Parts: sequence; structure tokens; C-alpha cells
Amino acid sequence: MTAGNPFKAALAARRPQIGLWLSMADAYLAEVSATTGFDWLLIDGEHAPNDVRSTLAQLQVVAAHPAHPVVRAVQGDVALIKQLLDIGAKTLLVPMVDTAEQARAMVSAVRYPPHGIRGVGSAVGRASLWSSRSDYLDVADAEVCLLVQAETVTALGNLAEICAVDGIDGVFIGPADLAASMGHRGRPGHPDVQAAIEHAMRTIVASGKAAGTLTSDPKLARRYLELGCTFVAVGVDILMFANAARRLSAEFRGPATQPDAAAGPASAAY
Repeated sequence: MTAGNPFKAALAARRPQIGLWLSMADAYLAEVSATTGFDWLLIDGEHAPNDVRSTLAQLQVVAAHPAHPVVRAVQGDVALIKQLLDIGAKTLLVPMVDTAEQARAMVSAVRYPPHGIRGVGSAVGRASLWSSRSDYLDVADAEVCLLVQAETVTALGNLAEICAVDGIDGVFIGPADLAASMGHRGRPGHPDVQAAIEHAMRTIVASGKAAGTLTSDPKLARRYLELGCTFVAVGVDILMFANAARRLSAEFRGPATQPDAAAGPASAAY
């Protein structure tokens, strides 16, 4: 049931997958990142300036390497999801899924009729290698790995029902938006937020679905892995560059104006 998607197979087998967030929206940097040994790379279409073509370019360069590309859509839009699947995205992350009804709609969007509503145009798409994958329509539904983001108080209240939706392979907890939803905007490390995250992760794992998140704090990342999370991103490319560039500049010119350090490394999670 995981034809052609080793990442989906790894999640089903509960093998931890360590990832890197790609926010540079640049194929050259995506290719560099694909050589660094991460299990998966998140091509961000929600908060990075990516469109379908820039996402395609990144999928193309990452394809030559073992790292698995995960594409985050800007929203749960059926037409956009169709495009992302047709250009060859096999694993999708859909933000702001608050209810089981929304989760079922996303499952329908990634499946062909009669089990869903995905438009059939793969003959001219990269997903079928332009029709050279003659069995594509037979395996496509099983090949897709669908991950949804629970990142509000509402979503956590509906989490068990979301996890129970057939066709959802994993649930990603978005710390930054959850913190804002809980009244702690910019403070995902707040004890109340962390307690909610840990409870949510336990719920996801107990349901049999894969749990995931993003954090730039190594201690938190290891804690989440201990709780049974199987897909954890541990850094963001653009922040890694920015922080390294600031340190280098400070060695020669003194420190520039910096963001509030009190927010801590976990503030990079979103």
C-alpha cells in the first residue's frame, strides 16, 4: 500500500525520519540540502515564496538523491493539490486542518474517482513520467502520503477524530500557530504550549498515525522523538544561513540588531 513512496513506508514502520525545512525557495539550495543526509526535505509553499514552478524545480533536483521531498501547500485547495500531485509530489503537508470533515476533504482531493475527486490528467504529468508509468492510475492513490497540520486549539479538540480519518497518514503539530491560538504568540516554548504538544503527540501515536513537528531546538527535537514522533524537522535552511551570516559579520563588525533572544530557538518552529 506504499507503492513508490519510501517515506510513507518508513512512517508506517515507525522508523524516525529527520528532516530539514526548505524556505529559501531556491532549487540550487534544495539540491545542496539533498546531499546532506536528511531523510526528508520540506518544500514550503505556505510561508516561503514558492509557486508551482519553483516547487517543480526543487522536486526535480532533489529526485537524484535519497532525501524525500515533502511539499507543503499554501492551503487545502483541491485544485492546487491536483497540480502538486501532477508535478510529482508524492507526500503532501496540508496546513490548518481543524476538523475531521476537512481531513476527509483532503483525502478526497488526493484520490482518484471513485474514491476521491482528483482530476485525471496524469498522462501529461511528471507524476506518471508522461505516461511511461503505465500502471500509475492503479497505484497513485496508495502512493500518496497525506500529512495534515493540527495547529489550533480547535484542531487539538478534534484531534482524535482527525486521526481516525482513513487516508490520513500523519498529523503534524505546528508549534508557532498553536502557541498563538493558545494566547502565547511567539512563545511556543511556553509550558502550557509544550504540555499541549506532548499530549497531542501521544494521541497521534496512540491512534497508529505518524506524528511530526518542526523545531530548531535540539533538546525539544529529541524529546519529541522519545515520545514516538516519526517525522521531525530539526532546522530551517534560511534561518541557518541567516544565523551563520550574522555570526560571521559580528566577528568583524560587531553584532547587528538581533531578534529578541528571549524567544529562544523554539521560536523558529512553525
